Amino acid sequence: MPQIQRSLPPYMQVTAAIREQIETGQLKPGDLLPTDRKIAEDWKISRATAQKALTVLKVEGVIEAVQGSGTRVAADDRHRSGRDRAAAVRKAGRIYTPGEYAKITKAELTPAPADVAEVLDIDQGAPAIRRVRITYTAENVARSASTSWYDGALAAIAPLLLKAERIKEGSWRYLEEKTDRAATHGQDRISERNATPEEAEILGLEEGAALKVTRTILRDADGLAIEYGVSISGGGRESVYDYDL
Repeated sequence: MPQIQRSLPPYMQVTAAIREQIETGQLKPGDLLPTDRKIAEDWKISRATAQKALTVLKVEGVIEAVQGSGTRVAADDRHRSGRDRAAAVRKAGRIYTPGEYAKITKAELTPAPADVAEVLDIDQGAPAIRRVRITYTAENVARSASTSWYDGALAAIAPLLLKAERIKEGSWRYLEEKTDRAATHGQDRISERNATPEEAEILGLEEGAALKVTRTILRDADGLAIEYGVSISGGGRESVYDYDL
């Protein structure tokens, strides 16, 4: 049975608990939430406090009211930053939000382009691992496409990087286990450009449509890059950045 702690206002504790259930997949898109009366009873708080907690989640777009049915978990069509996906791995042990799934379309060694070589601190043209994936919604709609790059020298100790299969905990978390190099900080760089014909076909967009491009660099405590990723998604999606204050 949940219990209110003294450190945070009660409604914030309820919202945090429901949000965590959604992030970890205990509650999935479309699942109905308990009524405000039930939440108030379980948490031993007033109905007004329970309603405030649900209102906060509705404003965030996490849940939605359905006439005649109650309140349910909303479909998540937001763009998640690299930081938020990394936080999901730390908390839930997986990189995808409930309802998402990915297909790895390429996993290969290839000569490092100039930008990849610069980030990974290897010579241009040196072997680099490239993993290409397309992420889909539960409705089988392509949500984003991304390419992750790693130093080719890691192939011997992290062979799964060269298999066109999902790594449940995420590639960089897998690398932590294999190399003892932990990702301690990252940076997301977000820009926009027009989609190429190939990109538009993958994402189901009009040729030349606006794309959101996110370049994510994850680094260890020494500042060395563990992973360099480039992700594209439709420009109309909302970007979300969760952070502590």
